[in-house]
Formats: sequence, structure tokens, C-alpha cells
Amino acid sequence: MHSNIIIKTGDITQEHVCAIVNAANSSLMGGGGVDGAIHRAGGSKILEACKEIRKEQYPNGLPTGEAVATSAGDLPARYVIHTVGPVYRYCGEHCTSLLAFSYKNSLKVAVELGCKDIAFPAISTGVYGYPKAEAAHIAYEAVKGFLNEGHEMKVYFIFHNHENKEIFEKAIKSERG
Repeated sequence: MHSNIIIKTGDITQEHVCAIVNAANSSLMGGGGVDGAIHRAGGSKILEACKEIRKEQYPNGLPTGEAVATSAGDLPARYVIHTVGPVYRYCGEHCTSLLAFSYKNSLKVAVELGCKDIAFPAISTGVYGYPKAEAAHIAYEAVKGFLNEGHEMKVYFIFHNHENKEIFEKAIKSERG
């Protein structure tokens, strides 16, 4: 495994990193899962910043695969990078590239912000229905490819439970070497 990729179980809202990634919906107004947890823990500053982004940049919602940053409000991180992953049953032949773009574009935003570390959840694997092992391969390859381009950054994959962490580790085991 790439030495700058760390996989662990924990609460992404408690990570002391420059940026955490929010698996957002296109409205950016909060929701369930990781999205809801980040909005609840981060407080109203995140929602207010998301409203401004909708008003000024994305009046029709953030497109799938794109990423934008807000302050992290009351979270220990400095920024929240919001990205919209694909809904598996609707993305068809574009699923792989859309999910990879969610990771790559989040990393690009982190670099623009000057971040040296970032924490990701498992994007699209909750209610968006992306098969977890398949998503793990895509996430790992996207992040590894980005880091191999010479970007110096620690990338954390934070899983809410040990079971999901094990699925990720098992899925990327064949990638190691």
C-alpha cells in the first residue's frame, strides 16, 4: 500500500486534518449519513457557506464528481470539501469515472487550499448504493495515482465501523506491492 495512505476506523468529524471530505448530495444542504453528521457536528457555518456556493456558483446543485470547499465550522479540521458521488443504479457506464472524479477533484481542491492531509469517507457506498469493494478499488487507485504525480499529502480513509474498514483493506490487498 502507498505509504501516504492510512486506513482506520473512526469518526470523520473528529479528525484533526486540514480537510475532511463530505460525501454530499447535490443540494449541499445536508442529508443523512456522513453528510448529516458533518453538518450537525460542524454547525451552521457550514450550511451558510453551502448556501452561498449554491447562490453564487451552482444554482442547480453541485454536479456529480465535482468538489467545493467551505470552512469546517466547529469541526477540528480547517475545511470541509464537499463532493457528490454517483448514485450507483443511475450512473451506468460512467460510474467508475464519476467516483474517481469525486476523489481526484477533492484532492485538487485540498492542494489549492494548501492542505498536507485530508480524510475521506467511503464516497457513494451508503444510500447511493455503490458496491463497497468496487468503490474501494476505485478510491484507492484514484488517490494512489494522485499521490504518484508528486503530491505530498497524507490521505486518510476513515471508516465508521471495522467491517467497512476490512472490506476496503481486502479489496485493495491485490493492489499492494
